[in-house]
Amino acid sequence: MKFVHLILLLGFSSLLYAQTTVSGIITNENNMPVFGAEIYIEQLHIGTTSNADGSYTLKNIPKGNQTLTISFIGYDTENRSFLSGGEKTEINIVLSPSIFHMDEVILSAPFGKLQSENVMKIESNSIETLQKTGAPTLAESLTSIPGVEQLSTGTGIGKPVIRGLSGNRVLIYTQGVRLENQQWGDEHGLGLNGAGFESVEVIRGPASLLYGSDALGGVLYINPEKFAYQNETDVSINQDFYSNTLGSNTSAGVKTSSDVFKVLLRGTYTTHSDYETGEGERVTNTRFNEKDFKAGFGVNIKNVVSELRYNYVDSKIGIPEGIEEQTESKTPELPYQKLQSHILGLHNHFFLNEAKIDVNLGYVYNNRREFEDEHGHEGEDHDEEDEEDEHGSDAALDMDLSTFTYEGKYYFPKKNKLEVIAGLQGLIQSNKNSGEEILIPDANTKDIGFFTSGIYELNKNNIFQVGARFDHRSLETEAYTLEHHEDEDHDEDHEDEVEIVEAIDRNYENFTFSLGYKTLLFKAVTTRINLASGFRAPNLAELTSYGVHHGTNRFEIGDPDLESEQNFQTDLSLEYGNEHFEIFANGFYNKINDYIFLTPTGEIEDDASVFIYEQSDADLFGAEFGIHLHPHPLDWLHLESTFSTVTGKQADDKYLPLIPANKWANVVRAEFNGNNFLEDYYFSFEVDSFFAQNKVSDFETPTDAYNLLGLSLGGNMKFKKVGMRANLNINNLLDESYISHLSALKVDQIQNPGRNIVLGLGFVF
Repeated sequence: MKFVHLILLLGFSSLLYAQTTVSGIITNENNMPVFGAEIYIEQLHIGTTSNADGSYTLKNIPKGNQTLTISFIGYDTENRSFLSGGEKTEINIVLSPSIFHMDEVILSAPFGKLQSENVMKIESNSIETLQKTGAPTLAESLTSIPGVEQLSTGTGIGKPVIRGLSGNRVLIYTQGVRLENQQWGDEHGLGLNGAGFESVEVIRGPASLLYGSDALGGVLYINPEKFAYQNETDVSINQDFYSNTLGSNTSAGVKTSSDVFKVLLRGTYTTHSDYETGEGERVTNTRFNEKDFKAGFGVNIKNVVSELRYNYVDSKIGIPEGIEEQTESKTPELPYQKLQSHILGLHNHFFLNEAKIDVNLGYVYNNRREFEDEHGHEGEDHDEEDEEDEHGSDAALDMDLSTFTYEGKYYFPKKNKLEVIAGLQGLIQSNKNSGEEILIPDANTKDIGFFTSGIYELNKNNIFQVGARFDHRSLETEAYTLEHHEDEDHDEDHEDEVEIVEAIDRNYENFTFSLGYKTLLFKAVTTRINLASGFRAPNLAELTSYGVHHGTNRFEIGDPDLESEQNFQTDLSLEYGNEHFEIFANGFYNKINDYIFLTPTGEIEDDASVFIYEQSDADLFGAEFGIHLHPHPLDWLHLESTFSTVTGKQADDKYLPLIPANKWANVVRAEFNGNNFLEDYYFSFEVDSFFAQNKVSDFETPTDAYNLLGLSLGGNMKFKKVGMRANLNINNLLDESYISHLSALKVDQIQNPGRNIVLGLGFVF
């Protein structure tokens, strides 16, 4: 790591100069020093912890407006804004006790404020908290957040669902970059490994103002792992084992930071066998393997802070077709898909005294290949032929998606109580086919959007936020031909029909806005009211599909005349809390014009049922309710209960497909602070109740109610300078046999996973 620092120093030494040093003392309400408090400047990606006497020092702070965040368990999080300029700045902080939890800085919102200060209700969860659920994938762990579920195909494929919307209606940001990985398909999962991430922020509702098309239903903003504190080096190793799938997840990382440079590296390998149902049967070909590598580089130069992030994901995922030969093999058999993604993001902050400019550039390359029995793989020899598969020579479906994204934001100097930003955002995207089959054509897409947003703080308890945006998308595709036959009685001697899918050249323009207000109702209830519009331009699959999508066993036919979806959503959030309990209620009504959906025609093409894309106005409405009891002085005891419900209907009063069942989650958790060797430990018992889902579309079947019990315990220990994490989870404790309404295997009456015992160990050096 010293060699890396030397190379970077030689490359940028001519640009460096003395910057501001920020120091101070952290004390509590009794004027006693707080040891181990985290002091962090989020936009600079630098931080440290307070010493035994409460003192701290941060060096190389660029000139300009900065925000210092101070957090420590048992105290309210403090956000302290300051204008750096001279050689030294002193900021002393007195922390106030908090019975419940630390506040979080929200990065997906435009102004980087604490959640308690935001006009929009945004859910933030640390990856550490999500890992305590024992979920084998990041997508499944997100279902512990109220209002979030997943469309799943086994354990390896999971797609987030926010308030009944998924696919291209939920935008995902990772490494600070818009993720583009052919996410329109039902069997196209999240495509990200949870290792190497810091936290996940969930915007439930339209966020097109900030992110453009595909943020109509919400945003998952996945924050990357933080760099090491200044002048520190950390090495971490994590290992998790899963009994149900005989799986494991191994991750190792190293990160180091000086006053100027920061470096982070992490590698992860995940492997799972077929999952086992509550009846003891393994679901054939739900196995999967995944390699993941993440890297980060940061530097502070003059008034410029730059951060480069890279993520490589290589997955091989089986596509299940039933319950057949029982095996514990971890090598997917045919049919399966191979996915490779390269995600690169460059983020720059330019500090101009009291103003700031952010310039963010991203590049995502995604290759998706699907392999089938009839394309050169017979019997037991297909593993040997994987070397050829790497070059795509035998792939039935082989698609390359290249996406370049750009974003520029100008933060105007704060005037009195008004903060304003303005910017532009866009992408340039290319889709290419190399396989024998074509599901969507070669195409080029270009987006550009202009937006502005402002926040006015009348006082601490009355905050207004308003914004507007205009977007333009151009889409061009190439014509292509394909052969197909109508049914299984097709005469082999008869020449196949040749279909020509015409090229399209479309333009979409959309205007969106948002208006929000945060206040205190009755001087005690935090109230957030948000009105927002959103949009989503139709994707390539909806416009141009013509063929069998083998992951779903459907013959899909697109419609080139589809219009953009437009929605208007009203959100109302109420929160009340004291030293004994917290309670919240979030209600929403989402009106979507020209909602695009698949519907069956009753016909058969190429031995598959034909589905076509249609449009109709739709309404989604629902709520999330919750209560958290933490009776003082029994601060170690936590009783949590949340309820989530959503209903989706078309204009003709028919129900929308793939709407999650109502869910009632209850948790009893005990958290204790240790000392010396045992720093902290916890124990929890959870009951998740899923209600029967009878509000189904014409081509769905109802789903029965079921209950899942879970048990978890764990803690953190420290031996000299080595930190250790240990956790034990038992999910589906009673080995319940059940079928999730959002499981793609439901059509074949294949059950979800049974009992899963998860053991996790982690070390930090």
